Amino acid sequence: MSQATQGESRREELEHLNEASAEINRLELQLDDARSGYRKILTESARKLNAQSSQLGSCIEKARPYYEARRLAKEAQQETQKAALSYERAVSMHTAAREMVYVAEQGLMADGKNTLDPTWQEMLNHATAKVNEAEEERLRSEREHMRVTHACQEAEARVQMLQKSLKRVILKSKPYFELKAQFNHILEEHKTKVLQLEQHVSKVKTRYSIALRNLEQISEQIHAQRERDQAGGGRPTVCGGRSPPVGAESDIK
Repeated sequence: MSQATQGESRREELEHLNEASAEINRLELQLDDARSGYRKILTESARKLNAQSSQLGSCIEKARPYYEARRLAKEAQQETQKAALSYERAVSMHTAAREMVYVAEQGLMADGKNTLDPTWQEMLNHATAKVNEAEEERLRSEREHMRVTHACQEAEARVQMLQKSLKRVILKSKPYFELKAQFNHILEEHKTKVLQLEQHVSKVKTRYSIALRNLEQISEQIHAQRERDQAGGGRPTVCGGRSPPVGAESDIK
């Protein structure tokens, strides 16, 4: 690499380093603000919920099993949806694998030779193995879907049962749990923002480290090149052994 190229590379890496440094500073300020905002909302939510709890009394604890059952029912519903998607994918994979077997079998029969073509035979063996794997996955997904569906039905039934048996305390404690849900939603949004900023800072710091490492390597290359230039013949001496000034041209041949 020529000195001009090395100089250009060093300028580019310095620019990358400065850009990354400025972005890190900007993002860390945003991250500090986001964390501070999260803590403030957390403190405010605790204060307001405690005040609401003091006002409403024991109905909150009495109604809590109902709201916990609702939370579990929602989770069970989400698990059921995931299991349904997994089962659909497994069925599609099984269908595709069976189609591969059909193609391979047709290829073997269309060959018309007394001996089996090894290429078609290998394809058939591979497709058959895929069918077996896909069938196992389909059955496993089907069992899992049935299990989570049953769990979801039980969770929803418990919600209905508690809704009837705790009707009065549920109604009385509703303001508290609605306020709690609002704060949870706001806190979750702030938490997501904090996590995103943390990830962004981490990525930019990686960019900074790469630019710094590249810059160090370029500096080492320049230093090594200078040492080689000095060791590879040096400059002729004049005036009683003194070297000419840097940049001066010698007429000695």
